[in-house]
Amino acid sequence: MSPKIQELEALARNYCELVESLQEGNTQWLQEMAGLLPRLHASVTALNLTTPRDTHYTAGDLDARFELYTFLRRLLGDRDGYWMEFDVAGDSQSMSGSLADDLTDIYCELKSGLNLLDGQPQRAVEDWHKGFHLHWGQHLLDAERHLYGLNARNQLAM
Repeated sequence: MSPKIQELEALARNYCELVESLQEGNTQWLQEMAGLLPRLHASVTALNLTTPRDTHYTAGDLDARFELYTFLRRLLGDRDGYWMEFDVAGDSQSMSGSLADDLTDIYCELKSGLNLLDGQPQRAVEDWHKGFHLHWGQHLLDAERHLYGLNARNQLAM
């Protein structure tokens, strides 16, 4: 495996381990996440693979995905929701962005690739790359932007 792919694998493992280790009362994880996401972004971008034009779908356990989303949303509380550029209403009930949703989708995509690494490493890398360009890359950007805003407002520490 190339050094770039090894770095991406290590960051994917770090991300998944961070999410899997979350517990109620943990106050440092958002700061760790804010530092990890830009490194993950840089690593997948550094692969310099051709941007895919076809479709991408990561099948998964929808119940487990919803459980993780619900847990993250509860853990984040008021820090979960954020405004998207097309949101027009003035109340916080109309915020359509969700950090819990972003982090859940990133986790599911990275975990799927990690599960493929032993038997199908090339497919794992292709799935990460394709998924990044067609799905989880937008979640990554949105999460990075929201965490940056929380940090700028001194709201990152819980």
